[in-house]
Amino acid sequence: MNAHAPAIHAPTTAGTSNVRWKIFLLMLFLISINYIDRASLSVAMPLIAKEFNLDPAMQGLLLSSFFWTYAFMQVPGGLLADRYKPRIVIAAATAGWGFFQAVAALAPNWIVLLLTRLGLGASEAPIYPAGGKLNAIWMTQNERARGATLLDGGAPLGAALGAIVIAWLIAAFESWRAAFVVAGVGTMLCGLWAWWYIRNTPREHPSVSEAEARYIEEAHAREDAEGPTGGKGRWADYFRFRSVWCMCLGWMFFNTVFYGLLTWMPTYLFKVHGFDIKTLGGASFVIFFSGFVGELVGGWIADLWRARGGRPNTIFRTLFGIAAVFATVSIFSVAYVKDPIVVVALLSTTLFFLRWCGMYWAIPSILAGRERSGLLGGCMNLGGNIAGISVPIIVGLIVQATGSYFLALMFFAAAGVALLACSTAIDYSRRLPV
Repeated sequence: MNAHAPAIHAPTTAGTSNVRWKIFLLMLFLISINYIDRASLSVAMPLIAKEFNLDPAMQGLLLSSFFWTYAFMQVPGGLLADRYKPRIVIAAATAGWGFFQAVAALAPNWIVLLLTRLGLGASEAPIYPAGGKLNAIWMTQNERARGATLLDGGAPLGAALGAIVIAWLIAAFESWRAAFVVAGVGTMLCGLWAWWYIRNTPREHPSVSEAEARYIEEAHAREDAEGPTGGKGRWADYFRFRSVWCMCLGWMFFNTVFYGLLTWMPTYLFKVHGFDIKTLGGASFVIFFSGFVGELVGGWIADLWRARGGRPNTIFRTLFGIAAVFATVSIFSVAYVKDPIVVVALLSTTLFFLRWCGMYWAIPSILAGRERSGLLGGCMNLGGNIAGISVPIIVGLIVQATGSYFLALMFFAAAGVALLACSTAIDYSRRLPV
């Protein structure tokens, strides 16, 4: 990619539309709902465990079951997005996981509940690869970092809001089952909204102006002229390239830290620093909302730098490097700090910089172009969800064996170092000749 070629500027005429940004605000909302729904079982677990007489081992089995099918369906979900285009995949996935969320309320025992969680994981799986595909189709080179962080920003935002929303629904209806039905039906309606508003290409959307459509098409034509077209080889051929392996491993190490904090941070703050439930809820919101803000800031910096002529390798390696270093130093420091306020500040700093790596969702379109971006997005997220399956178990074993969270925090810091190494090894400057 030639960073010094003349830039194609966004249209500024009065008749211009900004449908692409509205679509990605919708995706931000859908991903937030995604994380709220997947967190619902954790919030309701005390009530469910009492009703079904579940011991801690069975609770852990239920909580991890979501990730089994979620990870397994990442690559198939990406292939579906490439073949059938993102609109139907996003709408069907959203309606599908809403269905499983609602039908979980009918579970007469833990076995049926586990089956609904498997269904939830399988139906949620395509949303990220299809969103990455949407980013490749609708955004220009100078906008994809912001598109990626809007897409992925729903993760920390949903994590920040999830406990509040589900807990409020449970309290309002005095039933976890009623809360699950309301959340599920609401999600299915969001699937209909996605089908109504999202289109596979700008030209298909009734609200896109001629200026916006032409701007996107000209930017894509320039991008296509700068590298191989791709899309003709076998999907396995991508794994001949170091950048693809580093993308998948980098996303895995990123999620090692994020999922580790998502699953174990509340227990850590409760047991080590004495947070009560009320304080814990407020601290969790501050920490994860800091991640949401950081994600948007990182995307804005990357696109502004790119628009001013920055080279892709310089931009992404620098920003991912800053993110990894600050996140690693912050999480490392948590192990040595006793003051609870400072601990929350350090964890907020960790999430603020770590979530810059939401820009990883721009990498599949960089490496594979628009035709195969769904596939590579699925492969990348498979790596990320291997961390989702394994990290809660690894951290639990570390804490059980040592009686301390110190080595768990060192484990997260080591993952931050590995994230730095992988992010630096990716070549962001060219599309792969596959």
